[in-house]
Amino acid sequence: MTGNYTIAAVCAPVGVMLFEVTVLRTGILRRGRFWLTIALTLGFQVLVDGWLTKLSAPIVSYRAQASSGVRWPWGIPVEDYGFGIAMIALTLMLWDRARDVPPGPRRSPRRARA
Repeated sequence: MTGNYTIAAVCAPVGVMLFEVTVLRTGILRRGRFWLTIALTLGFQVLVDGWLTKLSAPIVSYRAQASSGVRWPWGIPVEDYGFGIAMIALTLMLWDRARDVPPGPRRSPRRARA
């Protein structure tokens, strides 16, 4: 039986991609830099997640019923990749969108009242 963690790990990146194409519409999915960034961050995720979830001495453990039980490499639950992709992609999309929004009127800093 597939656990809740597995279902959420599949839904998270799909939801982020749908959010991009229906709401944000930054066009970031068509950029090679975006996919290169995803690949680089996943590379570092393997190093960190591999250390955190190694089966010989895990720092983070998962309930067997919550996940698929598939671990690759070094005991990393495959679900972690879905969450990693969703987190990085959403951050980049929101950052790209915020960059395109013109700044609002400048406000003077509030003065302390005596």
